[in-house]
Amino acid sequence: MNTSTTYRTSFLVTGIVTSMLVMLCFGENIQAQSRLSDLVEIQNAQPMELIGYGLVTGLDRTGDRSMSSRGAVFTVQSIANMLENFGITVDPEKLRTRNVAAVMVTATISPYHAPGSKVDITVSSLGDASSLQGGVLLQTPLFDPDNEDVYAKAQGALVVGGFTAEISGARISRNQTLTANIPGGAIVERNREYTLSTDEPLGLVLRDPNFANARSIVEKINETFDEEIAMMYHPGLVKVDWPDAFQDQGAMNIFTSIILDQEIDVETIARVVINERTGTIVAGGNVIIDNVMISHGNIQVRTQVTPYVSQPPALSGGETTVLNVPEAGISEQAAQTIVLEPETTVQQLAASLNTLGLSPRDIIAIFQALNRAGAMRGELIVM
Repeated sequence: MNTSTTYRTSFLVTGIVTSMLVMLCFGENIQAQSRLSDLVEIQNAQPMELIGYGLVTGLDRTGDRSMSSRGAVFTVQSIANMLENFGITVDPEKLRTRNVAAVMVTATISPYHAPGSKVDITVSSLGDASSLQGGVLLQTPLFDPDNEDVYAKAQGALVVGGFTAEISGARISRNQTLTANIPGGAIVERNREYTLSTDEPLGLVLRDPNFANARSIVEKINETFDEEIAMMYHPGLVKVDWPDAFQDQGAMNIFTSIILDQEIDVETIARVVINERTGTIVAGGNVIIDNVMISHGNIQVRTQVTPYVSQPPALSGGETTVLNVPEAGISEQAAQTIVLEPETTVQQLAASLNTLGLSPRDIIAIFQALNRAGAMRGELIVM
């Protein structure tokens, strides 16, 4: 029986991965209307990151190993401690944990999440598990950054963005299977209190600092209330004084909601967002590519292991042995080249790249190379 693995390298990207490419083209106009609540956050009302350690069960022999020197010892200890809490005493040396994996759980809560509300969580493998597919997270307490107080508890079935399959030594995987999400998987138990105060102005923190957008916010607020109550401190912060009619707590909340409900003309930032874990690309239509040449080539490395059976002569007293004979080969395809004209849009670039038959992983590498070459007018964000 032969088992083989093929690796494909394009630019700086290695691996054959089938993924999804999303191109959102918004047109060349960079002006758009948006509600203020979509552009700003309330100052000092920043979210809090939570973290916890837990166990995922129900895995199909893809969990942490309990044996050998490379096994996850902490997983065995965690299982033994958990069973002891249920009144079950077991010898950790006799535990087999291939259907259990130790994980870290993270979540983000805003100061407005009241006890009882649900938040999404992210689960990532901590040990040497090969996949979290099909697992269930057992109840896990989530602590604040100082690891002092429990703010939420998480539990539920994992949603994995990939899959793995293995049979007779051959293994196929798509996307990452060692990280997962649970929508609404944590229930908030407590939170830090935050209330507005007239002792200081209302601070509006722009999610994307921009002079033009900050000026538009100031002008819109002052026009709405017909008085100079808003002022731009810097491109990322606008402060608003409390009018005399909005001094008590209830009125302050109403005043804040009126401000956040205002619609203003904003400049959209040319941006390309890449998720290397899933191979997803989201690019705005106002991203412009300058005159540039793109050359693409493939290198394929093929490895193969062929079992060879050595059979001794009859009645010789020898033993039959199986030897694995490795074979390797490298092939390189001729480079394909395209030349982009000045002021090329994302839509035109996507059409050109499609003619080369590139995978999303290849296109990710091309966007990264374009950014490093200074040929892309826009911000590149790698997740």
